Amino acid sequence: MFMLGPLGFTAPWLLLGLLALPVLWLVLRAVPPAPIRRRFPGVALLLGLTDDESQTDKTPWWLLLLRMLAIAAVIVGFAGPILNPQQERAGTGPLLVLIDGTWADARDWPRRIDRVEALLAEAARNARPVALVQTTDLPEGGVPFQAADAWQARLPGLTPAAWEPDAEDLAAWAAALSGRFDTFWLSDGAARDTRLPLLEALERHGTVTVFESPRPIYALRPARFEDGQIALTALRARADEVAEVTVTATGLDPNGVERDLARATAEFELGEDAAEVALVLPPELRNRITRFAVSGVRSAAAVTLTDDSLKRREVALIAGREDREGLELLSPLHFLHQALEPSADLIGGDLVDILLANPDVIVLADVAKVTETEEAALLEWLDQGGLLVRFAGPRLAASDVSRDAEDALMPVRLRAGGRTVGGAMSWGAPKALRPFPDNSPFFGLPVPADVTVSAQVMAQPGPELAERSIAALADGTPLVTRKRVGQGQIVLFHVTANAEWSSLPLSGLFVQMLERLAISTRPAQPSAEDLAGTVWVPEDLLNAFGEIGGAGNMPGVPGEALASGLPSHRLPPGLYAGEDRRIALNIFSADKRLAAASWPARIVIEGLSVARETFLKGAFLAAALVLLALDIIASLFLSGRLRGPRAGVAAVLMLVLVLPTDAPAQTADDTLALAATSEVVLAHVLSGDARVDRIAAAGLRGLSEKLAQRTSVEPAAPIAVSLETDELSFFPFLYWPITANQPRPSAAAYARLNRYLRTGGMILMDTRDADVAQFGGGSPEARKLQELARPLDIPPLEPIPEDHVLTRTFYLLQDFPGRFAARDVWVEAAPPDAELAEGMPFRNLNDGVTPVVIGGNDWAAAWAVDDRGLQMFPVGRGYAGERQREIAYRFGINLVMHVLTGNYKSDQVHVPALLDRLGQ
Repeated sequence: MFMLGPLGFTAPWLLLGLLALPVLWLVLRAVPPAPIRRRFPGVALLLGLTDDESQTDKTPWWLLLLRMLAIAAVIVGFAGPILNPQQERAGTGPLLVLIDGTWADARDWPRRIDRVEALLAEAARNARPVALVQTTDLPEGGVPFQAADAWQARLPGLTPAAWEPDAEDLAAWAAALSGRFDTFWLSDGAARDTRLPLLEALERHGTVTVFESPRPIYALRPARFEDGQIALTALRARADEVAEVTVTATGLDPNGVERDLARATAEFELGEDAAEVALVLPPELRNRITRFAVSGVRSAAAVTLTDDSLKRREVALIAGREDREGLELLSPLHFLHQALEPSADLIGGDLVDILLANPDVIVLADVAKVTETEEAALLEWLDQGGLLVRFAGPRLAASDVSRDAEDALMPVRLRAGGRTVGGAMSWGAPKALRPFPDNSPFFGLPVPADVTVSAQVMAQPGPELAERSIAALADGTPLVTRKRVGQGQIVLFHVTANAEWSSLPLSGLFVQMLERLAISTRPAQPSAEDLAGTVWVPEDLLNAFGEIGGAGNMPGVPGEALASGLPSHRLPPGLYAGEDRRIALNIFSADKRLAAASWPARIVIEGLSVARETFLKGAFLAAALVLLALDIIASLFLSGRLRGPRAGVAAVLMLVLVLPTDAPAQTADDTLALAATSEVVLAHVLSGDARVDRIAAAGLRGLSEKLAQRTSVEPAAPIAVSLETDELSFFPFLYWPITANQPRPSAAAYARLNRYLRTGGMILMDTRDADVAQFGGGSPEARKLQELARPLDIPPLEPIPEDHVLTRTFYLLQDFPGRFAARDVWVEAAPPDAELAEGMPFRNLNDGVTPVVIGGNDWAAAWAVDDRGLQMFPVGRGYAGERQREIAYRFGINLVMHVLTGNYKSDQVHVPALLDRLGQ
């Protein structure tokens, strides 16, 4: 192919015809031939006379130019001009297309597939066998060279991996290569140690061309808690300019809905490849965060999952007595503060006030008695999963708590007084600790020999004492006891929280025991020794695009592999759960760096962009026809034959030739059809009230976002439709807000509406009046609804029954609130013969979708969100209001799923699962 700038020619030899244009110029210039000048005296008699027709003695220059252009357009047209043609690459023989296929490729994966497709098309034209290989999924048994057409069918199934290639596997594969072949390497742009050895191995077999995107690569290191705030480090591969990125913290709100909880900006200075960002959040919000991500970057490295290391627990510390004489070391809470402050949020105050804050753990240090009100509140808190940790002391030893009968807030009965060993008034030496038993949460912790106990409160022997004892002294005396209350538990240390009765608070064992009781958190990345012999089950996995999905049937992984922190195909990044905690495995560890790939000067590096080829043959030939038509008209004009009415006819003919009659402009109807049918689109009927229409659009936008978040339906932006002009059949669902002054549709619009209802469409008619007048009542909106609905072909209606499919299409619902919470929502009435069959909890109501749903709860206002994703209107008050909004979203999701799936939930195959969910 001959190239001339961005223009290429498939038959360039035809351009040689342009060399004949000067000859043609001379030939055309001589036609008609120049007249011979002869002097004849009689010609003087003809002076002053004019002819009706005249003829030039030579062709004008502009007409010659017109003809030259026409001939040149014909020659160029038949030469096959192409704008932005794909450059043919020299080379024969086999071709290896190597794709890194890592998380760094995910940010522009479609562009990479386009580039591979272009390379395969070029190889197919040159009849070159091709092998397509990903470094993260290496083939077995050599390089699989096949016809290029065979690989093109597999391109849609290619996806990047959320890990980097294994160095050993890649080296072994490169060493096994044989034969001569060229390589096109689609690099992900990230530096790694395996690049140069692989490049050298490929160059031994042929030439190597690298394709690489200039787009920046970003990554996040795992979040850490420092100085009361969450610290994050954002990384980038190239530091050649100033840049900034937005880091978002995502988690579940109190309603269990995932949303962005916080945002911060990371600013990269010139020459810096790392930027720090800090988030200051209250514990309640911080503990809800599930992941951090760089906004707008589709890559697993730009997402970091959180685990238990970031979720600092709230621990309330209460002492039974104040510090004696201001001596800090004698304070009952001093050593607890030292042990818990680095990894937990500590709170203090009155017990009743503390319970209102709903802490995770309450520690009572030498607190003997509590009031009946406090006891009841503590038991309720324990029943919901709280952890009560008690430490003994002189006050507890001197009291009668849990003596005659076991106290509700004590794990065991206690003997009167206490036990003292190793003192001046006692026999024997201080007692050491016995190794922890298998059923103890402290099992596996080494027991230091210098930890001894000199005093303790004694447990009363009983049949349950052995089961509740989780730590004991060397002589078998219980040291720590535990019992469960509801979903919570009570733990008693039979020694003080300070060093009066034992040296336990002075040792590292004390901190480890608190960690095992989940009072504090563990280090972010445990060592292989800590995880040796354990098995971790994957809960959520991260794909290369930074999307979280389920683990499916993936088996558990050994703790030693998880401790390595290196994602692979055997250990994909994600969240792994053990017996007592969860560990997040992210792409980047705390010390890993990100850098751009560096290539030797001898390597040719190209971009990923693929210009679209545009064939210009038709355009040049059409231009030649137009120029020839102009030549004909000009020749007739110069000959004097184009005057009067003939000129008008010629002008009309020229317009017919020039104007494109066979390619009309796209109409508004075509634009609407393309927008509505390319994706699922929710639509609202224009009411004539601008404010109501804005709320309806915002409501459907909010509902569309929830559908995309929670279901497989991903609607596009909602569309406003006019009943008079727009086609309705493109939309599965219409939201029609009713206003008192809404104009009545025309007869043609009603015909379109009835056709829409008969062919499976659904209309949600919302009077937005809280149904104060009930359906058919006397509010202005209700009267307008009666007027608008009268010409519609609507079946008999009834209030939605408890077993209607809308109550279980996606969510199990009993109410259908919007901004208002009226119960009556009207749907198509059940058939007269619909009866409840034995063994079936639901009637077979009808086999289609209810064509209309009528109510007045103002659903759009409850769904509505602004451009920032924030709710536009309040719903109720406090938690109850947010719960009402959540149910409104669920009703909207049920509506859309109902119209898209029909009544399949009435099938008997779903009955066992539904009964299980309903608790029947």
